[in-house]
Amino acid sequence: MRHHPRESAYAIFLIVLAIFASQLTLIPVAADGEESDVAQLHEKIVQRGIRFLQTQGQASDGSYSEGAGPGVTALVTTAVLRSGYTPKDPVVARSLDYLQKFVQPDGGIYAPGSMYRNYETSLAVMCFAEAEKKQPGGYKTTIKNADRFLKGLQYDETEDRNVESPFYGGAGYGKHKRPDLSNTGIMIDALVAAGAGPDDEALRKALIFVSRCQNLETEFNDTKWSVKNPDGGFYYTGAAGGSSQAKWPEGESEEERGLRSYGSMTYMGLKSLIYAGLTDEDPRVKAATEWIRKNYRLDQNPGLGQQGLYYYYHTFAKALDALGEDTFLDAAGKRHDWRSELTRKLASEQQADGSWINNQSRWLEADPNLVTGYALLALSYCQPKR
Repeated sequence: MRHHPRESAYAIFLIVLAIFASQLTLIPVAADGEESDVAQLHEKIVQRGIRFLQTQGQASDGSYSEGAGPGVTALVTTAVLRSGYTPKDPVVARSLDYLQKFVQPDGGIYAPGSMYRNYETSLAVMCFAEAEKKQPGGYKTTIKNADRFLKGLQYDETEDRNVESPFYGGAGYGKHKRPDLSNTGIMIDALVAAGAGPDDEALRKALIFVSRCQNLETEFNDTKWSVKNPDGGFYYTGAAGGSSQAKWPEGESEEERGLRSYGSMTYMGLKSLIYAGLTDEDPRVKAATEWIRKNYRLDQNPGLGQQGLYYYYHTFAKALDALGEDTFLDAAGKRHDWRSELTRKLASEQQADGSWINNQSRWLEADPNLVTGYALLALSYCQPKR
């Protein structure tokens, strides 16, 4: 059957119009809708988490998990502040009053006799610094004195450790008598929160220690471990002979394979490098970023499985935020909207009462107050762009 030329032209016009219309619906509408959905989900789970802390987590004196010392209260309160609350909100004000009871004459903020003075003081500094942003003038002296205290804990010449020592620049738990990347990373966070910039002497010293916890041989790292497993990731400490919390499969030794890199310390290491002033052009940052590209995942803490999972989520979010990439390209060529992915993952793990908890209890992650604090801190770096 023959078609009239006008009918053929009209048919072609309709086909072209349909194709054009389909392309229009594919691009902005779906993206806007997805962003809106994630924003609503983010707000929902954050408020559910804070409601849990208000109604079930916080004691009448403002503390959370009092037996754990001031550290958990400081971490949780920072998370609440970063979620949009202010020092005047009762849930925050009670906790700030509680934390001030732990300010010591030496400037530290810790429980008397504590072996975790660095951790407790660092977490408290970050909490008071977050409060200071929203209520200027209230905590300046406390922060200044605590900053000086933290610098006094750092291993350096005052501790009879010169720059050649693997202890140099690090901070640690009192009970272990040696520094580690977790303590040093949290100290770096506190120093930056207190106002330190890349030229700060304590940050420069800390960078030396951090660089020696990386599986990468450079002019900044000549430890024996740097050549055994040069994958660019980070491990727990290069001091006291070196140690990683992640172990190789049975039958494989650290002496042969080196210290195993793992997720939470690699994100902590990357974040610390950036906070100390390094850019993505530095080989240490490049190598750490490449390790993350090869090990990008949210179902576990790479190298440790479910252990320390929520600490991992927090360092994951803080490091990628510091890296400044809104989407992250993994080694397989897949681009991730990491904020959206982490928000959805945490939504899927939230308990009916609004809390989060890890079924692996190592590092206190059976405590719903601590784990909810970690989750809310992670979410504070996932806030949808306005």
